[in-house]
Amino acid sequence: MTPGASLPPPWRTRWRVRIGYPVGIACFVLAHPSPVTLACAGVLAAIGLLIRGAAAGHLHKHEALATSGPYAWTRSPLYFGSLFLAAGFLLAAASWVAALVAVVYLGVFYPGVMRREEEELRAEYGAAFEEYARRVPHFWPRPPRGRAPAVPPGGFSWMQYRRNREYQALLGTLVAFAILAARMVWPAR
Repeated sequence: MTPGASLPPPWRTRWRVRIGYPVGIACFVLAHPSPVTLACAGVLAAIGLLIRGAAAGHLHKHEALATSGPYAWTRSPLYFGSLFLAAGFLLAAASWVAALVAVVYLGVFYPGVMRREEEELRAEYGAAFEEYARRVPHFWPRPPRGRAPAVPPGGFSWMQYRRNREYQALLGTLVAFAILAARMVWPAR
């Protein structure tokens, strides 16, 4: 962070969940899923869950800067995985209006939240984060380049996956797809 600069306003962090629930409900109401959209969306969602799960298994929050696994490809693998989850959900919903609502919501909240998290990491890890940021792109993954730092012992850890509560993303995805499947059987009037 440059001297005199400040973190992006915290309102995005506070309000993204509060506003996210009504946005999600609106997307469910607007949804017109079909077996084909659900099946194709399931593939995208599974990719997102795999990316997020792999990242969560390498993330030791406030203990060490995560640079291994998916963090060697992108500084934001959890958000990158979430992009696949959101795309899967919107494909399953099969509604342009729901997609527009979701894209506006994501565009308003997530860039600022991601920027704030980066600044917090920069403040916490200083030069180590700066070196990492020079080697690894912020969002769009690319193969690692340059000499990677030492990988923490053990690499991926199921214990870290659980500690980071990443299973909640899996459960949330299953619930969302169950609701969309129910919307196929019992469409809104």
